Amino acid sequence: MRQRNFFLFLMLAFVGLSCIREEAPNAEADILSCTVPGDILITEPEITNESVTMTVRGDADISQLAPEFTLTPGATISPASGTPFDFSSPRTYTVTSEDGNWTKTYTVRCILSGVSQQYHFENVALEPTNGRYHIFYDYTSSGDSVAWASANAGYALTGVPVSPTDYPTMQCDSGYVGKCAKLVTRSTGAFGSMLGMPLASGNLFIGTFDVQNALPDGRRGMRMGRPCTYVPAYVSGYYKYKAGETYEKDGEVVAGRTDQCDIYAIFYETSDEVSYLDGFNYLTSSNLISVARISDQRETDEWTHFYIPFIARAGKVIDKEKLARGGYNLAIVFASSIHGDTYEGAVGSTLYVDEVQVIQSNE
Repeated sequence: MRQRNFFLFLMLAFVGLSCIREEAPNAEADILSCTVPGDILITEPEITNESVTMTVRGDADISQLAPEFTLTPGATISPASGTPFDFSSPRTYTVTSEDGNWTKTYTVRCILSGVSQQYHFENVALEPTNGRYHIFYDYTSSGDSVAWASANAGYALTGVPVSPTDYPTMQCDSGYVGKCAKLVTRSTGAFGSMLGMPLASGNLFIGTFDVQNALPDGRRGMRMGRPCTYVPAYVSGYYKYKAGETYEKDGEVVAGRTDQCDIYAIFYETSDEVSYLDGFNYLTSSNLISVARISDQRETDEWTHFYIPFIARAGKVIDKEKLARGGYNLAIVFASSIHGDTYEGAVGSTLYVDEVQVIQSNE
């Protein structure tokens, strides 16, 4: 009994010392949120691992804009949060972790429009932190460059890829015109299998991907759509597709099943409660106005044209004033495996996409 009480005393003493011991300084250096004074934003700022994009009204004065940032606990930012700058050109900020050992550079900028109507996939940049993968970007009608999103950042965590062409989403030289987007369903190796994510579909979409929210389910990391000030009627473009040899679900082979690609677009209304749609509610949200989705995903070795109408949801009416203010979002999405969001499909399934266009309604 005395021996048991002695060990119990030691355990309680150890726990007590652990509780009063100071926590180690935080090693994270992230921007978590961004706000700006006044009513100039038409949607909440988009924050990725290396950038903050503020979409502002066309009449907004950004010559002395003073964004304020929320950081990971203990981190500091330079220039200081709330410092006014002329944001007609992007500004660079550096975040330093509480322990002082880590820094991260963010490019912070303002854009006047969130989406374009034509996409050619000629422009890519390497991921700025380590140059690990391709990031597609296009130019809007106002001349702003806007990046496409993919789950490449999540795939980087698997330790499988070696070069940009080992990732699920990349640029390819053999486009319908010039270059194109190439999406490939990849194995996630031992790391992905351990987490119940045995494969990763190649994907590309208008929006952002938050890798911190993507575990344990990548659908949580998708923030689909950007402000759109016109009503889309059709989405068109060209694609090629070849399914992988072996279809898998939950890591098990499904005999007789063939993979399919997916091409779709969604147009939806934003609100105080719904600022974006994610991989869970993109086809079920009551905020949806219309959806365009390919119905014939046949395999083809030749560039094949698609022309998909937006089908309006019943009872939906467009508020023209809210549309002009950027109160509606548009997302276009491509995937090499139609059920890749639930980690099923065929490794090796490959989708090529090029010369995509959104045709707006005349009504």
